Amino acid sequence: MSPPDRTAYLSKSLYIRGLQCHKSLYLDRYQPDLRGEPTPELEARWASGHEVGDFAHMLFPGGVVVPFDGLTKDEQLAKTREEIDRGTKAIYEATFSHDDVFVKADIIVRNRGYWDLYEVKSSTSVKNHHWDDVAIQYYVLSGCGLPMHKAYLVHINSSYVREGDIVPEELFVIRDITGIVKEKQASIPDELAGMRAMLRGNVPKVDIGPHCEDPYECDFMGHCWRHVPEASVFSLRGRGIDRWELYRQGVVKLEDVPLDSLNLMQRMQVEYFLDRKSHADPAMVREFLKKVRYPVCFLDFETFASAIPLFDGIRPYQQVPFQYSMHRIDAKGKEPDHFEYLAQPGVDPRTEIAEKLLGEIPEGACVLVYNMAFEKRVLRELGESIPGLRKRLNAVSGGMIDLMEPFKRRDIYHWRMNGSYSLKNILPVLVPEMTYEGMEIRDGAMASEAYFAMENIPDPAELSRLRGALREYCRQDTLGLVRLLEKMRAMEA
Repeated sequence: MSPPDRTAYLSKSLYIRGLQCHKSLYLDRYQPDLRGEPTPELEARWASGHEVGDFAHMLFPGGVVVPFDGLTKDEQLAKTREEIDRGTKAIYEATFSHDDVFVKADIIVRNRGYWDLYEVKSSTSVKNHHWDDVAIQYYVLSGCGLPMHKAYLVHINSSYVREGDIVPEELFVIRDITGIVKEKQASIPDELAGMRAMLRGNVPKVDIGPHCEDPYECDFMGHCWRHVPEASVFSLRGRGIDRWELYRQGVVKLEDVPLDSLNLMQRMQVEYFLDRKSHADPAMVREFLKKVRYPVCFLDFETFASAIPLFDGIRPYQQVPFQYSMHRIDAKGKEPDHFEYLAQPGVDPRTEIAEKLLGEIPEGACVLVYNMAFEKRVLRELGESIPGLRKRLNAVSGGMIDLMEPFKRRDIYHWRMNGSYSLKNILPVLVPEMTYEGMEIRDGAMASEAYFAMENIPDPAELSRLRGALREYCRQDTLGLVRLLEKMRAMEA
């Protein structure tokens, strides 16, 4: 039976959703309860988008905003028309409706009797899907009778370095995409008609495919992918295999993947899964452990990255450390001591975190990390920001050993790792008591979100609780490294 809701109404975001997948648009309209919860990364992206938009308004000072909150859609439309008729030069969040499509344009600017459209993105480049985003707005604005001239995409300048107050003219890059936007106008009526025809019928038969994550990860994946087991053709690691082609041939479960199509590592993943096997190469483990010397420090950073640099000397999306946890074992047979740092929100943490870390890592110490490239980058950028500490920070970096190496090479492997060498996958397999389940903060994205949240928590008790959750999470990471090393020492025998 067809659903009762036959409305033809669409918005910019719904149009973009429909271009990506008709089924996603249908579910959004009729079965929104099937939508997954937004991830911390997605929520952070939304918050960043609002902040970036506010700074982009400064490119065209003196404009008027048409707020979404506090006004009905009709009131937003009326407010926009009022500002146009009044002669307002720049309107932020201007609101229009044409052909039953509702849009809010980030910025429109009057230009010699015409209007220019500016779409603001928090990305550092123009993406192909941005063109459709701007094209549907251009279509609606033109349909409302607004004489349109140019269409621009405003994005973050990745080379910008903050020094003092943010300079919007340097923070942003403005790209003229008028040509491609105009080319897309002819196809929009057919796209809209196709979406509306689909919405008048039953749920479309659209199988999963690359479109589920391109250009955005669909929030209905949990529903549409429910027939795909955890160990599937898509969990195969490495290159050289077309997972979607295998899926189209009916290969879904990992055990159904033809072994002759796989490389050595992929074949190992499948065979170990089928036989429920695990292995450790004592000779390779022994070779790795020879590099570990005392004192040994187990180190993990938590970082934040923001589109708008928070402090001087920082680029957009630069990883800035705000927390570390370190377990240190000074000699063989000794118990680990724990050290930690957690910045106060809103204060540049770089000098303090670097000085405290250097005070707790003995000179010449062995520093064990997981995914060394990331930790080295953090230390390198700290050294660039604090030249007086660069030499000592470089020395710490030079003493690093990557505990990820033997797992990446599969010197140690268990079928339940499912081809992954992520710490979050490996730790519960080898050290079952080191689980992140039930913890308030369970990954780096949640930690970063909590750091930003601290600045807006007035209640001291709530702030203390959140700081405690951050400390617990980061401590778990480095204690996990300690336990992994203990397991490896048992394997070399």
